[in-house]
Amino acid sequence: MKLLDAFNGTTVDPRLWDHTPAQHDVIGSRSLGFWLYLMSDAMLFAAFFAAWPVYVHASVGGPTLADVVHPFGAWQQTVVLFASVLAYGLAMIGLKQARRDLVLAGMLASLVLGVVFLALEWHEFALLGAAGAWPQRSAFLSAYWFIFALHAAHVLAGLVWMLVLAGQVLWLGFTESVVARLNTLKLFWHFQALIWVCVFCFVVLPGVL
Repeated sequence: MKLLDAFNGTTVDPRLWDHTPAQHDVIGSRSLGFWLYLMSDAMLFAAFFAAWPVYVHASVGGPTLADVVHPFGAWQQTVVLFASVLAYGLAMIGLKQARRDLVLAGMLASLVLGVVFLALEWHEFALLGAAGAWPQRSAFLSAYWFIFALHAAHVLAGLVWMLVLAGQVLWLGFTESVVARLNTLKLFWHFQALIWVCVFCFVVLPGVL
């Protein structure tokens, strides 16, 4: 049985998220390649976190981790990013109910919170620059800037993806391809939150404790 899209009266095939072993797993087959990408991306971050204990001591007389870490700013970013993930999760609940209005509302909230996260990140970079803590000053600062900039680049890519996908939801509805992309973006957005937890635990907290 198909579900009714309450936004425009079209139908949504429940096979896109519910299936029995005898049915073809549409989402699962489309997500396999993306899981492989996430694993490769996780290895990139894991390699950096493995090298971080070496870089953190290479300040060569310049600012140290305790000098550049702003715990309250990092806490604000954490709250905002997790709220963005929660908003996207609510959008996915709207998808299961075939409510295009709820999906778009959740994606809009997630998008706005993601922009706020990047604005806070930019503010942190501006503070470092004002203090003269540029990446070329030491290996430590190079590594510090790199990990935050790399994560911010992933978040920016996710926001662009979310904006494009919101347009597809609005104009195309819940087609098989659109639902698959919504699910893939969910994986990516949760992955960014997980990476941020690692950044917070391995980079920010040691500079406070």
